[in-house]
Amino acid sequence: MPDSRPDSEPDSEPDSEPDAQARPGPGPERSPFGAPASADEVGLQRLRQALFRPSRGQLIVGVLLAVLGFAAITQVRTNTTDNTYAGYREQDLVDVLSGLADQSQRSQTEISRLDATRRRLQQNRQDQSAAVAAAQKQADELSILAGWVPVTGPGIRMTVTEGPRDVSVDSFLDAIEELRSAGAEAMQVNGKVRLVAQSAIQQVPGGLEIDGTRVTSPFVLDAIGDPHTLHGALNLVDGPIAQFKDADASVDVEELDSLDITSVREPSAPQYAQPR
Repeated sequence: MPDSRPDSEPDSEPDSEPDAQARPGPGPERSPFGAPASADEVGLQRLRQALFRPSRGQLIVGVLLAVLGFAAITQVRTNTTDNTYAGYREQDLVDVLSGLADQSQRSQTEISRLDATRRRLQQNRQDQSAAVAAAQKQADELSILAGWVPVTGPGIRMTVTEGPRDVSVDSFLDAIEELRSAGAEAMQVNGKVRLVAQSAIQQVPGGLEIDGTRVTSPFVLDAIGDPHTLHGALNLVDGPIAQFKDADASVDVEELDSLDITSVREPSAPQYAQPR
């Protein structure tokens, strides 16, 4: 029989997706015993998961770090280990040692040669210094003898004052020669004429002319040398002092510890004499 029930309204289909707001969120992580886990336990669980079940990115980073560490260790060992001769045979090592010995011998020979050269140069420099000092000393001595430079030293000063008669040029020349023979190293007359080996003296009215310069009484003759020896040379029997007194001239001799001779002669080149 046909169903006499009236057509009822079709039941409405329930929602296939529950309300999102009605779905509960993930619950708190729990310990193995069912109780809620603390923050430390949660962190420990995550660390275990990362160690025993690493992700692909973590595996790649780990491999790269391992390769980098191996390369660094290998480089350090390479830098600290000298393997230059590690692969050499015994004969090769003998040849190397022989070559080093020859090179050492050559170096030692070169050092000895350079040391000998250094000593020779030092000796030459010392010899040159000694030669220069000797030449300078000789030049100073010649300058003094030539009358080119002022000098100072012990000596005597003889003052001759004319009497009624003129002083004889011969007596004056005798005095100069006696002083030279006694070791006089420098002489001057009246503080303005330097006496040297080439000096010329002649008699002129009213005095003497020495190397073109006229000097008059009193005649002051300065001489540098040993004072006692020079004084004794003038006091010889019939010597210069006796001759001056015979001409009625007065003579006074002083022995001085320090005497300055300031007059000089201008250097002049010889006109005729030449070195042989």
